[in-house]
Amino acid sequence: MLTILDITHISYYSLFMVEKRYLFSHIQKDLKSKMVFIGGARQVGKTTLALKYLKPSDPKHPAYLNWDISSHQENIIKNQIPLKFKTIVFDEIHKYVKWRNFMKGLYDEHHRTHSFLVTGSARLDFFSKGGDSLLGRYHYYRLHPFSLFEINKNPTRKDLEQLLTFGGFPEPFSKQSKTFSKRWFRERRKRVIQEDIRDLQKIKEISYIDLLIEALPSRVASPLSIRSIKEDLQVSHQSIENWIQILENLYMIFRIPPYGSPQIRAVKKEQKLYFFDWSHILDENIKFENLVASHLLKYCHYHEDINGDDMELRFLRDTDKREVDFVVLKNKKPLFAVECKAGERALSPHLKYFKERTPIPLWFQVHRGKKDYGDEKTTGRVLPFTTFSKDHLKL
Repeated sequence: MLTILDITHISYYSLFMVEKRYLFSHIQKDLKSKMVFIGGARQVGKTTLALKYLKPSDPKHPAYLNWDISSHQENIIKNQIPLKFKTIVFDEIHKYVKWRNFMKGLYDEHHRTHSFLVTGSARLDFFSKGGDSLLGRYHYYRLHPFSLFEINKNPTRKDLEQLLTFGGFPEPFSKQSKTFSKRWFRERRKRVIQEDIRDLQKIKEISYIDLLIEALPSRVASPLSIRSIKEDLQVSHQSIENWIQILENLYMIFRIPPYGSPQIRAVKKEQKLYFFDWSHILDENIKFENLVASHLLKYCHYHEDINGDDMELRFLRDTDKREVDFVVLKNKKPLFAVECKAGERALSPHLKYFKERTPIPLWFQVHRGKKDYGDEKTTGRVLPFTTFSKDHLKL
């Protein structure tokens, strides 16, 4: 049961995060020169963040136009844009078939006097392809769920357990109710299937997407077998691939490829799959690994979107099934490797094996406990994920 102190702690950080999401100042700066696109999972906080650039910050502000609202949709189609306001926010406009040409024309005519912010629960960089190119007219940001460092600059074990239990999406995290979280997840999944996929893709048997989403949590963190899913759902291999790609484009899931080195017999084609919302995963060890994967992906996307670096999240696995969960690369060069353990276990021998055979300079094994020992440059370091997050994932 939550105490009054717990509720105060949660409310304070929830309010803080709404005001100061980790991308806020970067977006504010870029709005002065180009359009800004914000993509991310449904209900991750894109609209709340976007409204912070309007004064007052209110969804009823005339400069906020949401394609899912019929009156706003009509204004967009008729090009009745409230240009008396210097900043205009467009929400879910990628569902408009002519949105690329619309935004191109609006930007080209008014970019010297106005700022345009576009948000959507899909990969806006993907849906901007085709037709007249918007390239060179926008900066693209990917908004992620809350991470440990975002909710507390000095994260505690309690922060980690709350984030594991309720996930990093603002509403269920702030509610801190398991019942609410389960209902929220089911309703969100339904809206993604019935609204987002319906609006963006032509799929005859959309019910199969629902079955696929139900089948994927048990496959998190393991090599993903399309053949196995194909047999379970009794559909073609290509259909499964297409549907997984759709779920990736809608920020429901993400996949990571393997990292190879000439001195190891690394697997080459296997991929591992994770969810942006890890809260519904039942296995506690897998849930923790998914949380770590999400934090590392957020780190990669941040440095890509802010600094323009080529970032990659991969995993290490050889044909003898030795494995290290994650490797982060920057501009094709490995930065560090991370192994996840739910308990405070001894350093995995796989870290030593791969350390001797790869150019990865830093090695970490993170856990949910307190122990902190070893050295990341020599033997490998065992440390709490709270410490790793504070020292190496400051966003």
